[in-house]
Amino acid sequence: MRSKVITIQLIVIMALGAIIYGYGGFLLKRYQTTEMTRHLIEDAGLAGMVAAERIHDLHRDAPVVASDASRRIKARVTVITQDGAVIGDSDIPPEKLPELDNHLSRPEVREAMTKGEGSSLRYSETLHSDMLYAAHVFRTKAGHAAVMRLALPMSALEAAKSSFRTVLAWAFITAAITIVCSTYLLAKVSMKPLHAIASMACRIGKGEIGTRLPTYTDPELMELTRALNEMAAKTEAQLDRLGAEKNRLDTILRGMGEGIMVADPQGTITLVNPAFKGLFGLQDDVEGRQLIDISRHPALHESFRDIISTRQERIEELQLHSPKERSVLIHWVPLLEGVVLNGVVAVFHDISDIRQLEKIRRDFVANVSHELRTPVTIIKGYAETLIAGALENPSQAAKFVKIMYSHADRLAVLISDLLTLSQLESGTIALETRSVAVYDIAEHVVALLEQKIRERSIGVDISGLKGAANVLADPVRLEQVIVNLVDNAVKYTPAGGSVTLTAAEDDGRVVIAVRDTGIGIPPKDLPRIFERFYRVDTARSRDEGGTGLGLSIVKHILQLHGGTVSAESSGQGSAFFVTLKRA
Repeated sequence: MRSKVITIQLIVIMALGAIIYGYGGFLLKRYQTTEMTRHLIEDAGLAGMVAAERIHDLHRDAPVVASDASRRIKARVTVITQDGAVIGDSDIPPEKLPELDNHLSRPEVREAMTKGEGSSLRYSETLHSDMLYAAHVFRTKAGHAAVMRLALPMSALEAAKSSFRTVLAWAFITAAITIVCSTYLLAKVSMKPLHAIASMACRIGKGEIGTRLPTYTDPELMELTRALNEMAAKTEAQLDRLGAEKNRLDTILRGMGEGIMVADPQGTITLVNPAFKGLFGLQDDVEGRQLIDISRHPALHESFRDIISTRQERIEELQLHSPKERSVLIHWVPLLEGVVLNGVVAVFHDISDIRQLEKIRRDFVANVSHELRTPVTIIKGYAETLIAGALENPSQAAKFVKIMYSHADRLAVLISDLLTLSQLESGTIALETRSVAVYDIAEHVVALLEQKIRERSIGVDISGLKGAANVLADPVRLEQVIVNLVDNAVKYTPAGGSVTLTAAEDDGRVVIAVRDTGIGIPPKDLPRIFERFYRVDTARSRDEGGTGLGLSIVKHILQLHGGTVSAESSGQGSAFFVTLKRA
């Protein structure tokens, strides 16, 4: 009986081995051929893109490009013209190319000419071996079309197939030996099935749910093992479902940006997610603690009690003061099972950023309205005066017109700055970055501001920028940055003062410093000087014709460049530091 079982097993293994051996080799070859063809076509496309950039003259550059591409791709590379002439081949010297046959009849070339890319598996008359070909059409900068063809020998594929069959054969031999030995040993202990069943049942009882009992031929043993296996399978499936549901819920809760809290009717917290702990600045586990222990906010506890009492959903906004000021929108939902209240779920939405943006919008509208109203009111007043009769006095009329022109100019500057700032914030401005010499830009800026500098008797020193490394920037925008910074320094520096520009390198970046000996910036104002319309000295800034947008524009321009701007002041003089990438 034992020998019959072993014989049958050997026959089955040999039959299966023969089928898998033959069919597996066929599938391997087809898969490898398909993958090799796909990769070769992709490589041909990439080589064609490189050739399109590098080839200016097809007949002159094609041999060099073919040779370079072959070294990188590890394949034979051929460049073929539209009429089928070979003008470059990595395996054939350029002087022998005219001896080659016309390749227009090659199937992969014909297909590429028709579809843009092509491939074929065929015997190569040139290399006398089976080759896999892939071709891709490309077009040079001069507009000439050509075909980039790659070729790989099939010998590597045959070697892989032979290796696979050898491994597969040894695997089946090993499996056959293993199965025969196992069958012999199992037959030897077949008289002790009850001990095995008892042992396996104990393991299942201890929690090893994945354990399964073998099937016996004896009817009584078969029924017993079937019942135990079914019980273990159902238990395992149920535990897997519960585990999967728990993992899914944990993942959802961890990934939510909103804070989640679940509490029972007594106010004991049963579940929170990381976002909730972040809102309340909690580090330790809070499950099992009372809600009042983690937050003393009166409105929060009043809302919780109302939900327990009314059993109705509620959405409300609260201001949290710890660990920091936050505006939170809370969605309360009672957990009802029939008429029984099992607890409360609260979803906390942090809307602090939304409220801050609303405040910024309101402030911006108010500031713009104020800045526009002042010059418009002045222009209107003087215009009414002129209409009322001041035109009859030429000297006075001329004075009024100059004032109106000055405020109209200020209005135009304000509108221009607003448009520039809007474009910078929306990212619609396209930068034309290139290597820029900082000294040249600063020299041009000093020339633009020469009259104002001379009128105020300010000394501007840019010698510290000589020899500074070039930066990667849009020259127009960089000039705008330096104009704003130097203009501000000149405005707020008393007569006889000085403005100094220097540059230094720091870890692949260039730091440009603009220092002045002016009135300085109070410490309380430093964090806000880059805000829109923020002025340290409002009256003086308006007298100087400033819009309050210059430093904000500087900040946004540098952010578009991937750079930074910062300011320092010790009460006497100020220093602004611009950081940009070195070219």
